[in-house]
Amino acid sequence: MVDHHESRALRNLLIALLALVAVFVIGTIGYRILGGPQYSWEDCFYMTFITIATIGYHEVVDVTRYEHGRLFTVFIGIAGIGVLGYVLSTVTAFMLENDLNVFRRRKKMQNKIGQLKNHYIVCGVGLVGSNVAHDLELTGRPSVIIDSDLDNIHQYLENHPAQLYLHGDATDNDVLLAAGVQRAKGVFAVAHDDSANLVISLSSKQLNPHLRVVARCHALKNAEKTRRAGADEVISPDFSGGLRIVSAMVRPNVMNFLDEMLKTDSNLRMEEVIIPESLAGKPLSVLYESNKDCMVLALQRDDSWQFNPQANHHLQERDVLMVMSTPEGRSRLEQLIQGID
Repeated sequence: MVDHHESRALRNLLIALLALVAVFVIGTIGYRILGGPQYSWEDCFYMTFITIATIGYHEVVDVTRYEHGRLFTVFIGIAGIGVLGYVLSTVTAFMLENDLNVFRRRKKMQNKIGQLKNHYIVCGVGLVGSNVAHDLELTGRPSVIIDSDLDNIHQYLENHPAQLYLHGDATDNDVLLAAGVQRAKGVFAVAHDDSANLVISLSSKQLNPHLRVVARCHALKNAEKTRRAGADEVISPDFSGGLRIVSAMVRPNVMNFLDEMLKTDSNLRMEEVIIPESLAGKPLSVLYESNKDCMVLALQRDDSWQFNPQANHHLQERDVLMVMSTPEGRSRLEQLIQGID
């Protein structure tokens, strides 16, 4: 996207180039008229060029026979040198303006990223990473995308201009630190290469042992290595895609329901909420008193599941609630949990 300063600099550059072309046209036609048909258009153009460039060669077109012929050369020389100087200064200003704009945008981006907390970092914004970042945006979760390919970033920004991003190698600790990995809630290692995702998982866990890392893995043989490197969860799109295809055949209605939860633009999602110590011993109904935009579908305690828990069910610390909710409903639920002492 071109801002006001860039468009003004580009306009000045175009004006300068048009003025230079005009001087060449006037000089070429003028020398043709003064020199006569014995001089070709190429000779006239060359005469104009060496006059403007002050190269100092002998006159290709003899203008001494004509009154004020050399005055025309003086005029072309002064006009050409002036316009050429203006072109050079405009080009320099245009380049400096672009550099300054890039610096300002980068500085502004770094300031915004520096204010983030409990956000997500998406390492790789290709086919998988772009969908990850898109869903984070739909569900109201702040994120920073990282990619070494600037074209991938620009392609994503076309539809998500407000997205925070960093251009760099996500396997570099400095890039992860610039993305706020020490304040982040989670990292998505979804680069195209398995080895890169392994290094991202390892580096992220070393920089922040408390965040959650989900890694993409093409070859299942690399899944255990990636998990040992620090990934909390390893997903193989090829393997998961095969299971999804089978489910679409044998249980299509279930898959339609899950698709609604996973990729609908209505923002309705399956969420999970971990019960803090402050809610231990209290009934589940306390979470429904001021929030009607979410529904508790199941409760996980230890390794067992209880589906459709009753309102009088007493909660325990570290219980995990499976909730169907909108981003707004999830936010109100989290605020309610934090506000209960």
